[in-house]
Amino acid sequence: MLLVVGNKNYSSWSLRPWLAMKVLGLPFEERRIALYRPESKAAILRDSPSGKLPCLIDGELRVWDSLAILEYLAETHRELWPAERAARAWARSISAEMHSGFAALRQHMSMNIRKRYPGKGRTPEALADVGRIVSMWSECRAAHAAAGPFLFGRFSVADAMYAPVVLRFRTYAVELPQVCRVYADAILGLPALGEWIAAAEREEESIEMFDLYG
Repeated sequence: MLLVVGNKNYSSWSLRPWLAMKVLGLPFEERRIALYRPESKAAILRDSPSGKLPCLIDGELRVWDSLAILEYLAETHRELWPAERAARAWARSISAEMHSGFAALRQHMSMNIRKRYPGKGRTPEALADVGRIVSMWSECRAAHAAAGPFLFGRFSVADAMYAPVVLRFRTYAVELPQVCRVYADAILGLPALGEWIAAAEREEESIEMFDLYG
């Protein structure tokens, strides 16, 4: 399999399936396309029919969109969803909410691994998004703490979907209640995420439009 991703410093969507594949231990090749350049769109379209990243290429098959890739992987690696039906529905619901929601968080606390913006991005709308995420994380951990350190005990699609949020909270120094801080630390402690962060820090591209507070 080949996973085509964008800049690791900025591309939260690329991180999601990449992290899941690493945690699963799947063998795959990686192609990184630098974003926000004049030639970027044409380069992406050679791999991804949507013109967006990530895109998974598995033989003749192309799967694009982070959540679609994660669902594709889960068809053969069922451990990516909780085993119990109600928990699985819950995990799918919060994953879909992350996929389609939290516009204010995305706008005002965009992913930038290399930077630190403590106290920035705290519009009322972004703080409402933070509050909703804190509520979801707290409820998941209260119900599944005995099964492991992640939202549903063991690592799942839900954790892949929220890993970029953990990085955003780190960048913007968002204060979290203890139960959410422990969860965030579990995500940050994943060796695979450490690998992604190290690669982001080595990237030379710096996009001025993302340096909102630099």
